Amino acid sequence: MAIHFTSDTHFGDIGAINIRRRPFASLAEHDAALIARWNAVVAPGDEVWHLGDFGKGKVERLAAILGALNGCKHLVTGNIDTPALTALPDWASVQPYAELSLDGHRLVLCHYPFRSWNGEGKGALNLHGHSHGRLKPLRRQVDVGVDVWNYAPVALPALLQAAAGKRAPA
Repeated sequence: MAIHFTSDTHFGDIGAINIRRRPFASLAEHDAALIARWNAVVAPGDEVWHLGDFGKGKVERLAAILGALNGCKHLVTGNIDTPALTALPDWASVQPYAELSLDGHRLVLCHYPFRSWNGEGKGALNLHGHSHGRLKPLRRQVDVGVDVWNYAPVALPALLQAAAGKRAPA
């Protein structure tokens, strides 16, 4: 089982096409491409932490998209995630903030980037979304948004390389 991170998919959000000039001709193409890229990297038994701004629009459509995505899905809520979206039964958990320990690394998860975070001085990483790759990260801080990672979830090893400055996001 692998664990992946992502944010800012903006499924069903027509404004998403203009965010960072996403390379899709229509909202239908955008949503289909993001679903395909998600399922290409996430196996059914994997876990995904979505750090907010999953999508907008009719909850029935968002429920169908959520159900089409591989993995056990956790949501760390973002600014467009409505109560109807967060109540969908396919979320394994929903919270505004989370801290994880994964492979010996302490992770602080929130939709929003922090100036400082719990455990920062002890090596904890802040994984976030919201900025769509437009914010210069602090040390040990990584934007996991789809605009930064080729419109797909990303696993911890690539995030660790990015946080260490050894690899630029895709």
